[in-house]
Amino acid sequence: MTLDLRLVPAALASWVAALLVVRAPPGRALVVAVGAVLLASGCALGPVRRRWDGFVQPSWQASVVLALVAAAAVGAAGATQVAARERGLLPELSARAAVATLVGRVGADPVPVRATWPGAPPRTRWVLDVTRVEAGRRTSAAVGRVVVLCGALGGGGPAYGARVQVTGRLRAADPGAREVAVLVAGADPVTLEPPRAWDAAAGRARAHVRALADGIPGDAAALLPGVTVGDTSRVPDDLADAMRASGLTHLVAVSGAHFALVASLVLAGTAAVGAPPRVQAGATVAVAAGMLVLVHPEPSVVRAAAMGAVGVLGLAAGRPARSPAALGAAVVVLLVADPWLAGELGFALSVAATAGIVLLGTALTRRWAARLGHGPASGIAVPVAAQLVCGPLVLVVSGVLTPWGVLANVVAAPAVAPATLLGLLAAVLAPWWPGAAEAVAAVAGAACWWIGAVARHAAHLPGARLAWLPGPAGVVLLAVVGATLARLLLGPRRDAPAGPAGTGESRRGGVSA
Repeated sequence: MTLDLRLVPAALASWVAALLVVRAPPGRALVVAVGAVLLASGCALGPVRRRWDGFVQPSWQASVVLALVAAAAVGAAGATQVAARERGLLPELSARAAVATLVGRVGADPVPVRATWPGAPPRTRWVLDVTRVEAGRRTSAAVGRVVVLCGALGGGGPAYGARVQVTGRLRAADPGAREVAVLVAGADPVTLEPPRAWDAAAGRARAHVRALADGIPGDAAALLPGVTVGDTSRVPDDLADAMRASGLTHLVAVSGAHFALVASLVLAGTAAVGAPPRVQAGATVAVAAGMLVLVHPEPSVVRAAAMGAVGVLGLAAGRPARSPAALGAAVVVLLVADPWLAGELGFALSVAATAGIVLLGTALTRRWAARLGHGPASGIAVPVAAQLVCGPLVLVVSGVLTPWGVLANVVAAPAVAPATLLGLLAAVLAPWWPGAAEAVAAVAGAACWWIGAVARHAAHLPGARLAWLPGPAGVVLLAVVGATLARLLLGPRRDAPAGPAGTGESRRGGVSA
């Protein structure tokens, strides 16, 4: 298989540039650093690309130019955003831990904060996209996200998208963090304006999901809002720990898989009725945009939507060779819009999982489909690929391995699509046909129960949390083990018949004959 790697150096360049622009002190010579790093990657990639692909043969100079252009775009966009955050009173007040009043829109739903010591008072955490700051007689505009910590809020706290005012003591956020500051509120926020129409509609739909979950017993009631709209506020600590130990946490967070499921359903439905390709694409984009509003377009959700789009397009087109280029383009666009993604583990996991699924997962599916059938082969190949590629990154955070993760994902897989899609259908039906919504939610709840049962059983299996060599050495070792296992699973490469030039490669790219 010949891979289109032309945009891989550009993606790496963008990543380095984004990290430097959001974390390096002002005035650092970004061009020199980025140019040095990606000149090496471009020079290394050019000969490899020419050797693998007989159809498209970009020179290493072209790879370097693309990399530097992408790095410059990300660096310029990031520097502009960083400069905007530094203007006004907010950085000054945060640096000296002053009391201030902030005005802005709620950018994330309030969630309870786990107590740090026994008997600690309940606290709530939410995010404010600040537009104005006041301190004494001084007032200025402000740009940036502020984490707000306050006591338990009656009525669930401020609604997502509402314009509010809150007063408290500021403190500076960690260097390079997405948030500008943290505000410890001294009183409940005051709502100045209600949420915008689309945010209000999404809030009502999410409330319907929570109300439907109230009629479902056990773990299903906690998981249904998470699997459907990413609301994990009801997941108890013991279930959350079990989901982590079993490698199923991604099922209750809005991930690329959520968007891929919905997009695949829309594509299949529109194709079944004979809609032309443009109508299929338009319907898919419209539904994905609606889902983006429903689950709230926070940075992690936008990232998931982009990765889901790359994944579903790569799998639907059946051309994994082009997936690296699509993934590289998505990385560059996302980092131009939000350079802080470069420092988030979730972004790295999304990119790695998408690359693993569309490349390794597709290859394993093709290899196993002859014996298992396409559906079962895909159901096994996707979690295997994701586990092998993402394992080293997960190890950085958890420090342990979850060896039962692949098996847990395979066993839980049949319930994921029904839980997600039927949960969304129940949310749509609830305002118009409550009885049908309750029936659909009950079926979705049964699927959620199965996911919870798999998580709890897998978490109690022997070796569910397996110790591994700590530090960078352990990460590198696990990456080597993963690469070795992937090579063994793919098996020996079969020699292809020689092409016209005797190279054994198809002149049209893709998989060799």
